[in-house]
Amino acid sequence: MKILSLVLALLALAVVASHTVPSPEQYWNNKLPNTPMPKVVQEILHPEPLGEKSTSVNVGGGGVNLNTGKGKPGGTVVNVGKGGVNVNTGKGKEGGGTHVNVGGKGVGVNTGKGKPADGTHVNVGGKGGGVSVSTGHKGKPVNVNVSPFLYNYAATENQIHDDPNVALFFLEKDMHPGETMTLHFTETTEKSTFLPYQISQSIPFSSNKLPEILTKFSVKPGTEKAETMKNTIKECEEPSIRGEDKYCATSLKSMIDFSTSKLGKIDKAVSTEVEKQTPKQKYTVAAGVARMGGEKTVVCHKQNYAYAVFYCHKSETTRAYMVPLKGADGTKAKAVAVCHTDTSAWNPKHLAFQVLKVEPGTVPICHFLPQDHIVWVPK
Repeated sequence: MKILSLVLALLALAVVASHTVPSPEQYWNNKLPNTPMPKVVQEILHPEPLGEKSTSVNVGGGGVNLNTGKGKPGGTVVNVGKGGVNVNTGKGKEGGGTHVNVGGKGVGVNTGKGKPADGTHVNVGGKGGGVSVSTGHKGKPVNVNVSPFLYNYAATENQIHDDPNVALFFLEKDMHPGETMTLHFTETTEKSTFLPYQISQSIPFSSNKLPEILTKFSVKPGTEKAETMKNTIKECEEPSIRGEDKYCATSLKSMIDFSTSKLGKIDKAVSTEVEKQTPKQKYTVAAGVARMGGEKTVVCHKQNYAYAVFYCHKSETTRAYMVPLKGADGTKAKAVAVCHTDTSAWNPKHLAFQVLKVEPGTVPICHFLPQDHIVWVPK
């Protein structure tokens, strides 16, 4: 997945360089000139450095060539020309490494792997919508828990016991200085990047196109990656609950456009920030809890997918807060909390009701946002 993220980042760079379209940063500044970009968006746009390998970009009549391999076999090469985009991160072996081709036929990725992991268990808390994935040995079914931030789903038994996002739910009455909560803010490990808007629109994103999608990204059907991608698409296609407008943004431009279309002028776009990564521990609510805006917000939850996809939904029955926290080890956090004042349309077996022991529609239910989720607040 890291190789694929690198490939997509290079692909985005090449496409932007070869067309007279604004970069994601330019589009943000044009549409949101007075709104600082959240840290999570900056990190998605600029994934971790490539290391010590040199990078060169050549733009000519034949397109763009980007090489990050010091001229040695095994470097990463991106070519953009009339035939589309080609990315090769092979290690000098014929047929090895990663190959991406973008032309009239879309995007093709081959990582040279294709074998499912044996006995793999991935528990992702705050790493793409709180999806938990587990697989057994080869040939056994893959189990994917739904995101706890989708309110028309019932929690699974495994999710209730194993999902670290369980601890993120609390009651609004408990959000006051001196209150303690046991939390685990996990660092994002899925470094999937945004695709340029034009590319994202050319790639299918629907359940009936799943075989084509998996083929394009060289993901073997039945693996945890395939099931997670399938689950993300399915969640995006589910109908909204009462009082909710939902949309899955497959590019930064589409996320900005959805948020501004629903809220008008944006005052803030914020995400949870933690001073450093720590194990699960007790946090104390510090002084300075601040409400942001009224009861109309857009919240976008990052999903697990081959590239950056955000599940966004607008509600007019939410209250957003910035909550200062201090961990038992002294770690400080600025956590974004969203409180839902009307939960009557939620699934009665949703994770929050089972954890907090309350009934739908009775009391406001709150949750902290993982570090790679965003809340948009209007002016």
